[in-house]
Amino acid sequence: MTISHDTAGHAVDLANCDREPIHIPGRVQPHGILLALSEPDLVIEQASANAAGHFGAAAEHLVGSRLLDHVHPDGRGPLRDALSAPDLRDRNPLQLQLPGVTFDGVAHRHDGVLVLELENPRPPGTAARAADHSRALQRAMTRLQDAGTFREFCQVAAAEARAIGGFDRATIYRFDAAWNGEVVGEDKRADLTPLDGLHFPASDIPEQARRLYHLNPYRLIADVGYEPVPLVPEVNPRTGRPLDLSFAVSRSVSPVHVQYLKNMDATASMSVSLMRGGRLWGLISCMHYSGAKYLPFADRAACQFLGTLVSVQIAVKEDSEGVEYRHRLQAVRERLLQRMAEEPDLARALTGDPADLLGLAAAEGAAVVSDGGCAAAGRAPATERIQELVAWLRVHADGDVFHTDSLSRLAPEFADLKDVASGVLAVTTSRAAGHWVLWFRPEVVQTVGWGGDPYKPVGEPGPTGRLSPRRSFELWKEEVHNKSLPWQPAEVEAARLLRDAVVAVVVRRAEELTRLNTELRRSNTDLDAFAYSASHDLKEPLRGLSNYATFLLEDYAGRLDASGVDKLNTLVRLTRRMDDLIESLLRFSRLGRDGGTFEPVALDEVLRGVLDALKGRLAEGRVAVRVPRPLPTVRCDRVQVGEVFSNLIVNAAKYTDKAERWVEVGYDEPVGRPGGSAAPPVFYVRDNGIGIDEEHRHLIFRLFKRLHARDEFGGGTGVGLAIVKKIVEHHGGTVWVDSRPGHGSTFHFTLGG
Repeated sequence: MTISHDTAGHAVDLANCDREPIHIPGRVQPHGILLALSEPDLVIEQASANAAGHFGAAAEHLVGSRLLDHVHPDGRGPLRDALSAPDLRDRNPLQLQLPGVTFDGVAHRHDGVLVLELENPRPPGTAARAADHSRALQRAMTRLQDAGTFREFCQVAAAEARAIGGFDRATIYRFDAAWNGEVVGEDKRADLTPLDGLHFPASDIPEQARRLYHLNPYRLIADVGYEPVPLVPEVNPRTGRPLDLSFAVSRSVSPVHVQYLKNMDATASMSVSLMRGGRLWGLISCMHYSGAKYLPFADRAACQFLGTLVSVQIAVKEDSEGVEYRHRLQAVRERLLQRMAEEPDLARALTGDPADLLGLAAAEGAAVVSDGGCAAAGRAPATERIQELVAWLRVHADGDVFHTDSLSRLAPEFADLKDVASGVLAVTTSRAAGHWVLWFRPEVVQTVGWGGDPYKPVGEPGPTGRLSPRRSFELWKEEVHNKSLPWQPAEVEAARLLRDAVVAVVVRRAEELTRLNTELRRSNTDLDAFAYSASHDLKEPLRGLSNYATFLLEDYAGRLDASGVDKLNTLVRLTRRMDDLIESLLRFSRLGRDGGTFEPVALDEVLRGVLDALKGRLAEGRVAVRVPRPLPTVRCDRVQVGEVFSNLIVNAAKYTDKAERWVEVGYDEPVGRPGGSAAPPVFYVRDNGIGIDEEHRHLIFRLFKRLHARDEFGGGTGVGLAIVKKIVEHHGGTVWVDSRPGHGSTFHFTLGG
């Protein structure tokens, strides 16, 4: 293994570069002079070697002397007062006058040592920048606030950083959960190759470098080609340790990072930390390619303040996009809830509009599994595979919400589903019953642009034997197979909230069903009591009234005038009608309560029996009955279905005003259903009678509902069609009518689904 050494003599190789002690390099950059002082006497304990050129003595001779002895007498008092302040940040930059030159001083305390760094505000060869930082920062604040999207916000931040710092390139660099970096905003010189959108491996900025970015808000490398300046002595004589330069602005940087910048043809760089919630979120990373780039303290402070502005608004900009997305998902969920309120079948409610169910989780496929059935939408696996997946989830899913962007990694047996279900988001509304709602995403061969191969972040040693980071920054494509796009927290939360809503609907419907069943049982009991009362208590006095009226007519008709006889006849007629109504009501209430006898029945025989019983009535009304072909054999209750035919034929014969009257009884052949199952035959009773207005068709199956006067078309109790409907539904079928007023009606019904 080739081993290099950093400028302090620490061994650095490919195996331990991530543990390089970059906070104690023992060196500084030459644009700064560093002094380590004791307090309160301000004795120089260590000095950078370049101090000799301005203090008139070698660094070895400065050590042990008092700093104030080297300062112009007029500046000693102010300097002593400034350095004794509890918080030195409020005093920076300090003014320190040496013979022939005045320095900006930047002071801080750390690890029991007072560190003072001296910088020439206008070193030779560096053009003065006369920027109005107050105006520039106010403009930056306005533009950042006005940025509509997170992407636009990052572009504005990069542009403002470059405007303030004057670098050739400024980028906004964001860390992901694994500390890989991504350039999410950039402003650059026109001739430079763009870095926007590129990803960089975590090893480019190792853990100890990120820790320093967390502590120290910015870092400047004024000249990548600098020669590091050593500290004299290397170890602090009072503490016995190397000087910790974590907070020093002129700290020398790792030779690995210097080579990294040289590989990118950079000549200077500056980074400003971006924080969110107390955690390092990213960097404002600036690079220069046209020579050294020194920024005086005022410029660096402006860049640092810009970093603070960006940090404050990062959460707002990121969260605002998340809030907008959550609002869109909420609107989708509310539409689904509305359909659940209107549609009793939850599977149909959820899959009725596939776009909403898919949109709730930005999925390409979905499925609702309940009661052994499966309703799918969009691009989803086959039903049997969905059922197998649900069986797997019942065992392996932890909790009521499950999601993965790589199903095959967790369950290799589902690797064949990658084209439709590499990613799965699932919620269960009843694990025991196997009720699930699932969303699917296909495999996305994710193409990520890397600034070099992330699996080879450090290259082989260069020809000089020095450690050389990877040399190529060409776009490198990493293809990630067997993975879908990750499920966003807002999507997972939307699925969980939908699950809670479905559970609430199911519980509410169960409670309502329990209440209705209780009321139904009570109503049936009341109905039984009423039927008994009607048959014994009402019919008996009614028969008495009828009998007495009949006796009066027989015994006293000769003593009464015509009006009295007519009134007695009316009384007899009314009591008989009341008896008919009570009997009809009893028949209606008893229908279906005894279950009936269901067996294969030849309906042609039933129809012949009904027509034979109605022969006299049909002959009296001159009604012709047509039966085009024999009726089939079906499983039913013979007596009840005979009553259906009887009621429908009687009504067809009754409600007519034609001279030639006919009734046709027949059926239509069953039609095959999807899956091969046969539909039941549709029976019909057709007539050429008076017909029914469309506005009245919904009323005809109601109990005691008549569309005509009591005595019109032969009278009636208004119970016949209600009995027909109840018998048909008792058989699991449906009944409906097609009609044209003046041309007749056709009543259709089925027996069983």
